[in-house]
Amino acid sequence: MLLAVDIGNTQTVLGLFELDSPPAADPTHRWRLRTQPAATSDEVAATVTQLLALDGVALGEVERLALSSVVPTQTRPWRNLAARMAGERAPTVVGPGLRTGLRIATSEPHEVGGDRIVNAVAAWERYGCACIVADLGTATTLDVVDGSGAYIGGAIAPGLAISVEALVARAARLATVDLHVPARAIGRDTADAVRSGTLLGAVAHLEGLAARLRAELVADHGVPAGTHIPMVATGGWANVLGPHVTGLDAVDPDLTLRGLQLLALHR
Repeated sequence: MLLAVDIGNTQTVLGLFELDSPPAADPTHRWRLRTQPAATSDEVAATVTQLLALDGVALGEVERLALSSVVPTQTRPWRNLAARMAGERAPTVVGPGLRTGLRIATSEPHEVGGDRIVNAVAAWERYGCACIVADLGTATTLDVVDGSGAYIGGAIAPGLAISVEALVARAARLATVDLHVPARAIGRDTADAVRSGTLLGAVAHLEGLAARLRAELVADHGVPAGTHIPMVATGGWANVLGPHVTGLDAVDPDLTLRGLQLLALHR
């Protein structure tokens, strides 16, 4: 089996795939943990062993590991776990030198986060045309693949939770509110006003940026006018915001895991 691991700043998502699974298959099991930047190799091994055991899987059944991490301190502990699982077999680690099948056509290719590349790989596999990925997690990122299958860049903004935390920290009379999309934009109390400004504001932000990215793909990157350019959303806030975003084609919480499966088994 293949264990795909996406280590984000806030959460770590794991998915298990059969080695003979087709490209971009659904994971057979998935788990979501808080990211622990200081976790040791032994702690990582113990956590994974326990998670697998809860679903009736032994660590010895896992033969491959694919890893994308934006937390540098966690790359080595997971590499060490791969050695425990599969002896000398090297894990698939997203980073410079890895063959992804996707040309990185940015001015500084080495600066592009591994998770953004993995998402672009999965989106290209899904659509096979110019497309946009919205990853709604600790940060909100929009990434763009052109019609030739090249990753050409995107946009990065603070995520929803960061935005609310900053607002509450700087405004003495505001308390933390539970976040759900309000029925109306005009908030009749402070809590609903915060929900409107943050969640409906995030929806408008996504719609506006997506419109600009689509327009630039047509104007500057050879996509014929009138062509539909699909957008898929992933990340922790995708299910919350997705139903309210006009022009969003799909929500796929497993998009990054699918990209890792593609890179490990089909590239």
